[in-house]
Amino acid sequence: MTGSATAAALTFGLLDSTETIRLAAARAIVAGYTGRDEVAVQHHIDELAAIGVAPPEQVPMFYSIEAVTVTTAPNTPVAGSYTSGEIEPVVLRYCGRYFLGVGSDHTDRQLETVDIADSKRACPKPLGTTVVEIDDWADFDWDACRARSWVDGKLYQDGTLVNLRTPQNLLRILTDRLGDSGEDLICFAGTLPLLDGEFTPGNSWDLELTLPDGRTLTHSYTTGGH
Repeated sequence: MTGSATAAALTFGLLDSTETIRLAAARAIVAGYTGRDEVAVQHHIDELAAIGVAPPEQVPMFYSIEAVTVTTAPNTPVAGSYTSGEIEPVVLRYCGRYFLGVGSDHTDRQLETVDIADSKRACPKPLGTTVVEIDDWADFDWDACRARSWVDGKLYQDGTLVNLRTPQNLLRILTDRLGDSGEDLICFAGTLPLLDGEFTPGNSWDLELTLPDGRTLTHSYTTGGH
């Protein structure tokens, strides 16, 4: 499934700045299978196929998400009984300027074995309220960024972005496949392997993306209250 959706209005503060930006009508996309090593990606696809998850139509894969699923709220109730989050670097474009944020591709893991696109649309997509502006992706040390997540206080993911496709590469493929009119954009750019290899449902999620200069982007959310 490819395409675009319009995100609800979201306001972000810039790291170490008093400036705020407001995305009122952004295209919202979750990129999947964004590993840089295509052999490793295929191995992951084969592993998922073994548990009933259909292979993607293309690699990487772009999933449009519903507007209301992108949220900066600290509490994002979910409907499914078996859902889990994943830390993702998030590429944002606002009025032609690019920013990096941190979010979670929270997904319904039961529905994922039936339809991956629907499983992503079934859950909110939490996104931190602080972003950092990236003047030029070519000059930004993407590989040196460290991403970590915790579920209910337990470390769940930990690693650098070295194995993920770079924003330049991802945006180029996105443009080639779906076109690009330069509109505001929110693109969840992929995630890291789980430390224990097992999806873990939980109520409390903490995300941390450490930049090459040591500054951090964070976000915490809960999924209870449905």
